[in-house]
Amino acid sequence: MDISNFPDAAGAANEVRQMLGGARPGVYVLTFGCQQNEADSERLLGAARSMGFLPVEKPEQASLILINTCAIREHAELKALSVIGQFKHLKSEDPSRIIGVCGCMSAEPARVEQFKSSYPYVSFTLQPGAADQLAQMVLNAMRSGKRFFSVPEQSAKIAEGIEPVRRFRHKAWVSVMYGCNNFCSYCIVPYVRGRERSRSREAILKEVRQLIADGCRDITLLGQNVNSYAGSCDFPTLLRDVASLPGEFLVRFMTSHPKDASPQLLRVMADCPKVAPHLHLPLQSGSDRILREMNRKYTREHYLGIVADFRRAVPHASLTTDLIVGFPGETEEDFEATLQVMRQARFDMIYSFLYSPRRGTPAADRPDQVPDDIKRERMQRLLRLQDELAGSIAAGYLGKTVRVLSDGPSKDGASGLYSGRTGGNKLVHYDGLPDDIGRFIDVEIDRCEPFALYGTAVRTGTDAG
Repeated sequence: MDISNFPDAAGAANEVRQMLGGARPGVYVLTFGCQQNEADSERLLGAARSMGFLPVEKPEQASLILINTCAIREHAELKALSVIGQFKHLKSEDPSRIIGVCGCMSAEPARVEQFKSSYPYVSFTLQPGAADQLAQMVLNAMRSGKRFFSVPEQSAKIAEGIEPVRRFRHKAWVSVMYGCNNFCSYCIVPYVRGRERSRSREAILKEVRQLIADGCRDITLLGQNVNSYAGSCDFPTLLRDVASLPGEFLVRFMTSHPKDASPQLLRVMADCPKVAPHLHLPLQSGSDRILREMNRKYTREHYLGIVADFRRAVPHASLTTDLIVGFPGETEEDFEATLQVMRQARFDMIYSFLYSPRRGTPAADRPDQVPDDIKRERMQRLLRLQDELAGSIAAGYLGKTVRVLSDGPSKDGASGLYSGRTGGNKLVHYDGLPDDIGRFIDVEIDRCEPFALYGTAVRTGTDAG
């Protein structure tokens, strides 16, 4: 179905409001995947709100259900398909209910055909980053009841002007760029999110200023590779500009590709107190041979050189990474090289994944796939090593006082505990108060575990009640 004769986003949203006749039906958004998807979901909610929909907590409360999907691993896709299948009964209960599949799976032609043929209760698919087209899709469904499935060509356009519905008041994600040009041999992202395109510096700074004015204290600049930002300045300059804004806040960024992590970036981190002392630098493998076959464009030596420069520039900062276990052709020697880099780099935390073939990527067609049992055994060894390293790093915090941005009651189930993150992204549980949420709290650490610190808030007489 052609949507070229539809009104623009604002016009479509206005027509939807008129068709609703003043009603405020609910919109429910379910998100799978990364922080970029979380940020995209906030924009989808904002676009739905502009049409008159009210965000709700449960899908059965919603007249509009949006599933924002992830395609980075097969497990994520299968989980999303299972959940979408569970919404069939909601469509049966209310045939006027609109169900849209958004995000990365909606940019895969084979998945779109699957939704079209096997999921008759799905009303439309919407490609990643296309929140400005949501009103048109919803209007199509309301006008005609017909379904719309398409994989449009990726556009260089970036839609501005959509006010996100933020999940939190005190912390926020701000996308600075979209897409990826790296074409790592295992990764589907360039195929589903398109080529790199950057937002303007002015639009980013305007958004950040508003967040600070609204009380946001933790701001993360997002991009598939933030170091490739190219919107009238380079990324280190943009980061310095954001960190120079007045207010009490921290600015983070992710993800940094090692091939583009420049000395200028580390200099900004060293110079600007508002830049969080934390670098997420995906390694993926410690083997030069595997890195070449992954098309990562750096070597083990180059990576460790960045780590050494980072340690010198920002002492006591934290370092995290991504690792893939069982890439096609990975030998025991290759895997041991990854363990060696872990010992040298001493990561505070790792995000580790078993290699998952992604249809359409070069690595998926290789005949030398690593058997699942070998992948799982290697993963267990990798996790045991990381537990040891993280435990040793965490022990260094015992007796120290750290600054924590409180997120609220802890999710670990302990009564009375609150949790938050340090500038270095360390998870801290402490004896909190309701008024702490969204505030920076000093916490003295009295117990350390590999991936969490526990302590007691240091309070003055004015904030002890």
